[in-house]
Amino acid sequence: MLFEPRASDLDLDEVEAALLRAAVGDYAAEAAVLLLSVHGHWVPQLRAAGLVDLTVYEADPGQGEQVFAAVDWSRVDPALAAGHVAGDSGQRRVLRAAESLAEGRPVDLADLTGGLDRGDLSLLLAAVAHAGGSHGSSAPLVPWPPRG
Repeated sequence: MLFEPRASDLDLDEVEAALLRAAVGDYAAEAAVLLLSVHGHWVPQLRAAGLVDLTVYEADPGQGEQVFAAVDWSRVDPALAAGHVAGDSGQRRVLRAAESLAEGRPVDLADLTGGLDRGDLSLLLAAVAHAGGSHGSSAPLVPWPPRG
């Protein structure tokens, strides 16, 4: 490989697929990725700001390469403070919820939920249900709403 690929080189769908590919099997990580993807605001910004790291693995012969991605959560708060990524208060709450799911970072649920509109609250409920494994052997306790 002549150069390391960057998330900004990939289509948004490819970035989301790579994020989910890396999270599969860890329900909390899956929930974080799905929360960001279905919400729609953050993945394009994180990708454009260089906050999504890629890892490329050679697949089986004839299968090509597989790309895995992860948000570099250690750089998200500094990027927010510097204005490299931005969102309104509700969008920031969604980002904090995703970070909590992905990294185990504590959040104040009263503050988090109190500032979400109905659509974002539905997304958060679906993410928490997913992280808890409610989708494992039956229909999810709280289904994911359609992309907004």
